[in-house]
Amino acid sequence: MKRILLALLTCFLASLAFSPQAAEPRQQPTEQERARTVYIFHQPIVMLQAKFGLTTPEERVLRIRNTLRNFTEADLREPLKIVPITRYNQQGRLIVMNGKPVMLLAQADLDEGDDLTLDQAAQRVLTRMEAQRTALRDQYDSGWLALSTLKTVAGVLALVLFWYGAWRSWRVVRRFYRRRILENRSWVPQRWRRFIGAIETRLYALLMILLGILAFYAWLSWVFSLFPWTRVWGASLGDWTIRVLRGIALSIASAFPGIMIVLIIFLITAFILKLLKVVLNQVEAGRLQLPGIHPETVGATRKLISVVVWLFALSAAYPFLPGANSLAFKGISVFFGLMLTLGSAGVMNHAMSGLVLIYSRALRKGDVIRVADNEGLVSEIGMLATKIITRENYVVTVPNAVVVSGKITNLSALNPEGGINLTVGVTIGYDTPWRQVHAMLELAAKRAAGIDLSVPPLVRQLGLMDWYISYELQVRLLPGQSLAAARNELHSHIQDVFNEFNIQIMSPNFVMQPEGAVMVAKENWYTAPATPPEGKTP
Repeated sequence: MKRILLALLTCFLASLAFSPQAAEPRQQPTEQERARTVYIFHQPIVMLQAKFGLTTPEERVLRIRNTLRNFTEADLREPLKIVPITRYNQQGRLIVMNGKPVMLLAQADLDEGDDLTLDQAAQRVLTRMEAQRTALRDQYDSGWLALSTLKTVAGVLALVLFWYGAWRSWRVVRRFYRRRILENRSWVPQRWRRFIGAIETRLYALLMILLGILAFYAWLSWVFSLFPWTRVWGASLGDWTIRVLRGIALSIASAFPGIMIVLIIFLITAFILKLLKVVLNQVEAGRLQLPGIHPETVGATRKLISVVVWLFALSAAYPFLPGANSLAFKGISVFFGLMLTLGSAGVMNHAMSGLVLIYSRALRKGDVIRVADNEGLVSEIGMLATKIITRENYVVTVPNAVVVSGKITNLSALNPEGGINLTVGVTIGYDTPWRQVHAMLELAAKRAAGIDLSVPPLVRQLGLMDWYISYELQVRLLPGQSLAAARNELHSHIQDVFNEFNIQIMSPNFVMQPEGAVMVAKENWYTAPATPPEGKTP
């Protein structure tokens, strides 16, 4: 392990030592700098800056290029050497190969801020050119090329075997999860195992695909490094991988403090919400009283506070999120903000209406209400809509904005015991004594099941119409009694009682004026089942 770490450290220091510096070939050269740079196999060697007489640096580069083309295979077998010379009244270092001059490096070719002596600069140039000479020498070595070809074929076979092994392992994993599902053997519940097994199988397949791509990338870089013509491409692929890995490592390291701050913010937020939940649970149970908060509004208050606190925490943590200052992150934020602005107008209207319903306590879960033409039991009061179970056992979803904008009749708000008031109406002609109608409606109420007889039935005369009187009977239902069932029961007994006393339930209308007055004689005012008050005779 120590040897491996030492080798990695040596490679890293070597990469720093031979990386381009101020007077070296530029990493992103301009057109003029590119014309002054000597390239061998697309690899920059040195950038010349000295001008000798009428010979410009660009012309010197062209002469060096032509000189390199004239070297033979025998010349490439001899190592490069540095010969100190004085040329054009300047100190210089001549690089020769097999006694033939290749390049002259003068003191004027170096920048003032180079911090390199002429010998140091010449040695760096020699090192780069020696690496390219080796590549050129291998280009003429048929044995080396044949061996590289065999290595390439072996690498292809190894790559194909790796891909085949990855595919086979994916099939084994897929069969394994299918067998676990059929045998019902897993620590994951069976109803989840079917879906989680498919997800795990696909994740493993994705992992194998990524490993296959990485293996192909490594194989391609290795093959390029075997041949002299493509060796520079192999080095470029390796350098790119190192740069990417180094950038990822630096990004992770730089993002770690921000992630820790975000984690601390969310932990503090979770603690605050936990404390608020304990307090609100006490309020909901009636053991604690807070001004403005009632037990029936605790649920909505808890959700509202949670949303506000989490939004505040997200706002505080946003600057510390990795990539928060990037243009992509800002673009996504603007996109979602635009979507919320355009699509939240109606949603916010319903949400605010829901808060109005909850905090005004106009209705609660379990109340029997009448909204527009919907009558039934409130099963849920959400942020956007209210759900009502009607007498047909249908679930009607009414948007909160519609509920708030209309009239809400709460039939059970004033009856905390659970019973609700039921009213039914009939219209009877003027020829029937009203006292008899009152007595018959009260008798029908006493006969009906589900009526709370501790509260006397109440009969009202709502209107004196042209040809009939409108009566209303109000009774109190027992707790838990269905409104629709009680109304049906009461209607049945009203018909039976009116039939027993030969009274027709109808709303008479006249085509022409009747010959006699439609009225009740005084001796018929207390017709059965009506009874006169004590001390009075009919």
